[in-house]
Parts: sequence; C-alpha cells; structure tokens
Amino acid sequence: MQIWVDADACPKAVKEILFRVAERTTILTTLVANQFLQTPPSRYIKFLQVKSGYDVADNEIVKRLIAGDLVITADIPLAYEVIEKGGHAINPRGELYNQENIKDRLSMRDFMDTLRSSGIDTGGPATLHSRDIQAFANQLDKFLAQQ
Repeated sequence: MQIWVDADACPKAVKEILFRVAERTTILTTLVANQFLQTPPSRYIKFLQVKSGYDVADNEIVKRLIAGDLVITADIPLAYEVIEKGGHAINPRGELYNQENIKDRLSMRDFMDTLRSSGIDTGGPATLHSRDIQAFANQLDKFLAQQ
C-alpha cells in the first residue's frame, strides 16, 4: 500500500501527521501538487510536482494509484475515482470515504455546485479546527491498523 496526498490544498497540520506516519510505518507517502512543496528528507516521503491546470494532480494520482492504496483528499470527485479504482480515501477532517457513502457525498457536492453556478452563495467549507485534525489522525491510525 502507498499513501497519495492531494497536496495543493492539504492543510499543513495534516501533512505533518502524514510525515510522522510515513516514518513510523515505513509506508511510501507521495505528495502530488502543481506547486513546489518542501518535504522532510526521508526515504518514505516523496514529492511529485505536476503541471498547473484543472485536475492535473488528481488525474496523476488516479493514473498511478493501484487497488488498496490510500488517498488523502478533500476533493470528492477524486475520492469517487479512487474508490471506483479499488483504493481508499480519507479527507483532512477524518471522514473515510467508501462504497456506502461516496455516491451520496458526490451527489451533494454536485447539487451545491449547481447552486453556486446559479448565483446562490452557499458559503465555503468550515474552518479546520484542532478537533478535525485529531479526527483525521484517529481515522488514519484506525485505517492503518486494519491493513
């Protein structure tokens, strides 16, 4: 198993957790982004810079992903593709996406996107709190313990 990180918008606190997990578990963790990101020196942490563009990083993750890999992303369409390909996905707030919940999440995301496109202000995502970071760490540990 490998961990892939949709790193362009991944919170710093989540990346720091992932860096510690990579070292502790010796699981290769690859951050994919279209801008340079500093990573600690480690044989278990890699950085893959892709060209700028809509969904370029997402498409690269899906292309390289193999069944059983884990993807860290808040991007629901990416999570859907990951699940369809046999992978697993956790968002930075600690929600594990799976076959049972991803279609509902995708439908809600598409509905909200339609509202925004029609000019309705739906607000943005809630601020990431320390409890969200803790929920992410707990879900990641729980997931890795089951592997």
